[in-house]
Amino acid sequence: MCLHAPTLDTVFTGDTLFQGGPGATGRSFSHFPTIIASIRDRLLPLPPQTVVRTGHGDTTTIAAEAPHLQEWIGRGH
Repeated sequence: MCLHAPTLDTVFTGDTLFQGGPGATGRSFSHFPTIIASIRDRLLPLPPQTVVRTGHGDTTTIAAEAPHLQEWIGRGH
């Protein structure tokens, strides 16, 4: 689950999106295509300046992560 706070230009992505790629994709309960679809269809359309506050690690922005979608798909989980 992700929570978008537009008035703060922030999205809280939990384990969906980390700095540098999708989050929890290697777990038995994870489904890589669903995570990628959520990132592509729900997160990347947010304004580029939106700060991504991840469940673990450093924050990032939509602008910093968006160009890497095809790389993530290519490397798989």
